[in-house]
Amino acid sequence: MGPVIHTYAIALRARFRGLEVREGMILSGAAGVGEFSPFWDYDDDESTRWLAAAVEAAERGWPPPVRDRVPVNVTIPAVSPQRAIELVEASGGCRTAKVKVAEPGEGLGAERDRVAAVREALGAGGRIRVDANGGWDVETAARHLAALDKVAGGLEYAEQPCATVEDLAALRRLTHVPIAADESIRRAADPMEVARREAADIMVVKVQPLGGVRPALRIIEEVGLPAVVSSALETSVGIAAGVALAAALPDLPYACGLATVNLFTDDVLTHPLRPTGGELAAVDAASLPLRPDLEATAAPAGARGRWRGRLERVRALLEDDEAGR
Repeated sequence: MGPVIHTYAIALRARFRGLEVREGMILSGAAGVGEFSPFWDYDDDESTRWLAAAVEAAERGWPPPVRDRVPVNVTIPAVSPQRAIELVEASGGCRTAKVKVAEPGEGLGAERDRVAAVREALGAGGRIRVDANGGWDVETAARHLAALDKVAGGLEYAEQPCATVEDLAALRRLTHVPIAADESIRRAADPMEVARREAADIMVVKVQPLGGVRPALRIIEEVGLPAVVSSALETSVGIAAGVALAAALPDLPYACGLATVNLFTDDVLTHPLRPTGGELAAVDAASLPLRPDLEATAAPAGARGRWRGRLERVRALLEDDEAGR
């Protein structure tokens, strides 16, 4: 496994997933660079997949693409309607928006206002999807989705509206809004349960939590649902892996959730991966130019120490797993 060349800490433009600052590590290897940035609610064992993805990028690179460009959506955090409009307008031409909902302490009225603002900004031809991160029970999800579907003029889908596969399956029989499974795929001991229970119409996949581009491709094939490739709130190094996965898929019916670099106030690349014309270009791990002044995004000394300790523990677990195969 290649050396760590940088531990970053970058402020976010808006609170997202409970975070105001995103941290992680950049590793280098013979094939280029990879990112290791599991959230802190992932334990060491679960974080081994995140490290495997970084090692794949740095040491092996990614499978060859079947397309040069990947359509992406703009992600709208739990912000004011005016800020939502500004984010759509600054998205680099995205014609699909994913709107965060089910924010703690926020009601249906705020969600409806945000979705209405996004519809105004996108115009009639744009697509809107919502993401609840498992924050609703079945009854609440059915009620909120009916209201949001109406104000959106039709939702493309709802991402992880409920936390469990059982609840997703129950909700899917109560609503005509398509259901996408995210956490029920990437954090599941058995991702196939979603398909067996007919709990979703779409699967959301993320490279780091699934162990890399190649493992993600295998899981997509096994589950057999249309796939949306999404970000795990990474720097451009991690985003490049997501684009590589989307570019390698045989079919790509939906815009991907990979336009999240705009949520960061800074980046580790000289040229951050931001969309133009609503798309991102496919790149390889060897062609990611790290900025010469990486120190500008460096984590404080205490955070660097925590990440070094975490990497050592996770690396030992990953090496044990590989030795046992």
